[in-house]
Amino acid sequence: TFQIKSVGPKLVPFFKSVSVYFVLLAEQPSLLTACFKCLPIISLIIFVLLHGISLSKEYAFSRRILTGLVFSCIGDALLVWPNCFTAGMCMFAIAQIMYIFAFGFKPLNLTLGVILYTSCSIVICALMPGLNGVLAIGVPIYTVLLTTMAWRAISRVQFFGELWTWTKLCSCIGSICFVISDTLLGFHYFHSPLPYSQVSIMLTYYAAQLGIALSAVDSKNNSNNRVPASKG
Repeated sequence: TFQIKSVGPKLVPFFKSVSVYFVLLAEQPSLLTACFKCLPIISLIIFVLLHGISLSKEYAFSRRILTGLVFSCIGDALLVWPNCFTAGMCMFAIAQIMYIFAFGFKPLNLTLGVILYTSCSIVICALMPGLNGVLAIGVPIYTVLLTTMAWRAISRVQFFGELWTWTKLCSCIGSICFVISDTLLGFHYFHSPLPYSQVSIMLTYYAAQLGIALSAVDSKNNSNNRVPASKG
């Protein structure tokens, strides 16, 4: 409880910058629009840094989350300009890879993987008619990476084994929000325009990044508290 309370004040800049973004809801491509769009993610980058970072092994999780946020921030800025969509998607692809490596592959949870990849295939098939050129390759690849990230984040939460923490739950919820956000974005751009798309896409996106950033809060503690494997 103390840890959760200590997190709150550090998130004030994030919530303030998100509020400013939704009040302005600027759509015209400009550096100012990019700044307002990126501010919440910059706030989360600072949030992760405030919880400690170094090159030591115990901070590997935080470093990967931090790197993912940095590439997400670059992607956010690029997506302000429509002609930079592919470059922005590449930045987010790198972010997803960093999140995947942060969350790891244990426990594997193959059943969940099958369910998610099946859903992923359905979404790709639905979007393919609207994809041309490099996007016909890039969007499916990104969708697979996004799905993998969600699979790994959700798999970390083991309710039945009671092997879960509130930070793991945050990354789980965050990954689901990320899938929702990017699915909305995909259908809006490549299938049919959605009403209130900017609000719904960005609201779920910021919620996603918040959840993922929160997963770094006790990453060092988790590293220190792992029970060493017995020899023999």
